[in-house]
Parts: sequence; structure tokens; C-alpha cells
Amino acid sequence: MRAVLVGPPGAGKGTQAQILASELSIPKVSTGDIFRANVSGGTELGKKAKEYMDRGDLVPDEITNAMVKDRLAQDDAAAGFLLDGFPRNVAQAGTLRTMLADLGTGLDVVLELRVDEEEVVKRLSGRRSCPECGRVYHVEYDPPKAEGRCDNEGAELYQREDDREGTIRHRLEVYREQTAPLVEFYEAEGLLATIAATGSVAEVTTRAKAAIEGKTGADS
Repeated sequence: MRAVLVGPPGAGKGTQAQILASELSIPKVSTGDIFRANVSGGTELGKKAKEYMDRGDLVPDEITNAMVKDRLAQDDAAAGFLLDGFPRNVAQAGTLRTMLADLGTGLDVVLELRVDEEEVVKRLSGRRSCPECGRVYHVEYDPPKAEGRCDNEGAELYQREDDREGTIRHRLEVYREQTAPLVEFYEAEGLLATIAATGSVAEVTTRAKAAIEGKTGADS
């Protein structure tokens, strides 16, 4: 199974990618994970990526493409993968098609997680993070026991720059302009399956698995 997840920031792609990859026994390939590892490691790539991420902009294609190409060439991705965060625009989709053609394969399905923009703002702007253990809370959906303090460390929680409302709305604008056209691109190729990314995590997972099975005929 070779699949791509598409959806706006805050649609739950990371959560669903983790679950679906596990159930499909394929690796989750997340550009977000790669970027964050480089940022926390202080690499040159991480420093460059952080400048774009903090503004809510997309990391340039040449940086992203090279990382994804190397990742998909690794042994564990030979039998399949679930891409989360790539491609982010039609140009990257063309690059991915070329990458896979070079490997003698192609995509099976592109799953779009659809959610209202105001719901995205509510989900992301309410997130608070612990600077010590990294746990993420939500002021409404998953608040800490003591307001503003981590349950584990007692440290004061903070709001990440890319979780501030202004940055979120900018990220959504970038998504509309650059990533949303992927929906039409993959629909034209007959690969697109769309589900509502609302409700519980389990409900979204059930919809996702049914959509994948319906598109590919594979028992997920």
C-alpha cells in the first residue's frame, strides 16, 4: 500500500497517519517529523526549515524533495508507505510521481481529511506545550489538572509560535493557495478518497479505513 494523506493543518493527519500506518504494516513518512528532528538537533537544515515553519510558510521544495527521496529509497519503504505532509503542492506531486516511477511503482490512494477552517483555528490555537517533556495539552479538549502547568513536570505551559491564531490563519491561506489544488490533481488521476475529519479519533479512523478499502479494494 502506497498512500498519501492530504488535509489542512489541524485536520489530524499526524494522528491518523500513525494509526493507519500501524494497521497497514507500512512506515509513516512524515516531513513534519523530519523537520522537527532537524530543528531540535540544531542542524543547518533545521535552522533553515525553522525560519519557514515559524512564519507558517512551507519549507522550499528542493529541501523537502531531497529528504523524501532518500526516505522512500530505504528498505522499509520498499513494500509501501504512508506519506504525511508530502506532497504539499502540485509541483511536488509531479516530483513524487517521478520518484516512484524510478522505483518502478506508483500511488494506490490519496486520502483527503476535510475539516472546517474555523474548527482548525479552534483546535490549534488552544494547544499548549510543556517545554520540558514536550507533552501537548488543549485548553478545552485536554486541559492540564492545574491551569497553565504540566501534569508531569509542573512547568509553565507555552503556546508555540505556529499555534498562534495569526500564524494559523496564514498557514490556512498557504494551504488554500498551494496544497488544496492537490485535491483536484489527484481526483483527476482517480486516486482521491475524501472523508470528514470530525468526531473522535476512532470515528475518523473507521472512515479512513473504509475509504481506503473502497478505493483500492485492500482490506485495511
